[in-house]
Amino acid sequence: MADYKVGIFGLGAMGFGMACALCRAGLETHGFDINSDAVAKFKAEGGADGALEEVASMLDAVVIVVVNAAQTEAVLFGANGMATKLSKGTVVISCATVAPDFARAMAKRCDDLGLLYLDAPVSGGTIKAGEGTLSILAAGVPAAFQKGGPALGAMSAKVFALGDQAGAGSSMKAVNQMLTGVQIAAMAEAMTFGMTQGVAPAQFLEVISQCAGNSWALESRAPSIVNGDYHPLSAIDIWPKDLGIVLDIAKTAKFSAPITAAALQQYLAASGSGLGGEHDSAVAKVYARNAGLTLPGQD
Repeated sequence: MADYKVGIFGLGAMGFGMACALCRAGLETHGFDINSDAVAKFKAEGGADGALEEVASMLDAVVIVVVNAAQTEAVLFGANGMATKLSKGTVVISCATVAPDFARAMAKRCDDLGLLYLDAPVSGGTIKAGEGTLSILAAGVPAAFQKGGPALGAMSAKVFALGDQAGAGSSMKAVNQMLTGVQIAAMAEAMTFGMTQGVAPAQFLEVISQCAGNSWALESRAPSIVNGDYHPLSAIDIWPKDLGIVLDIAKTAKFSAPITAAALQQYLAASGSGLGGEHDSAVAKVYARNAGLTLPGQD
């Protein structure tokens, strides 16, 4: 669909892969980022030329893949926000992990400008982003799903339509992040506990991945610890933000989430120890340090 035009804002680890998936699907895709090197790299991969002011009014869809709510709002309504540059009927696909109330507020402001809005956080990590096989947890009016269809299809293996009210996608993402964040920390705790009992990390991975204690977090993160490879496909510093959002929502709901709170403290300890830019499996280093253990690659 070369006549379908997408602008993607945020060409970081996730956004760059999603942008490339959009290009491979044959969609004319314009990439924007404050990092000019990322923009140049994307253009070398097939990204379209054109300044925002030149192409904004021609876009069918805008995909926002930034870090947080503040950046999302800045992209849309900041000093050089693009919301007022878009044509009415353009769909805004907002992919950052944010609070449901924020998603509803953005949807209302977009609707006031005649824009369609999809509250559409994603799950799957950088590899699936590059493959175009993410899961998208989306909520918005039917017209937004229809207008965003080509872009959603290019970026995902599955789009979960969670209703016509913005906020439902972000609520589901909060549930997902609660489980994922807790499971990664729990996996690191179990692996390092095993080390105190003479269970080597490689042996832990081999055995527990075939037992009832297995999980997505173990299969996805334990190999990084075994290999001593903490390249940040998903960084430690994501979790203080995301679990902070989860606990803020829980507080509003008067819901006690003690396991999530405990996991958050481990990520905060890791970040405070200078590990914030490392792969989130590096939370195991906190456990190892406290127990006087040496992880693979730390010899």
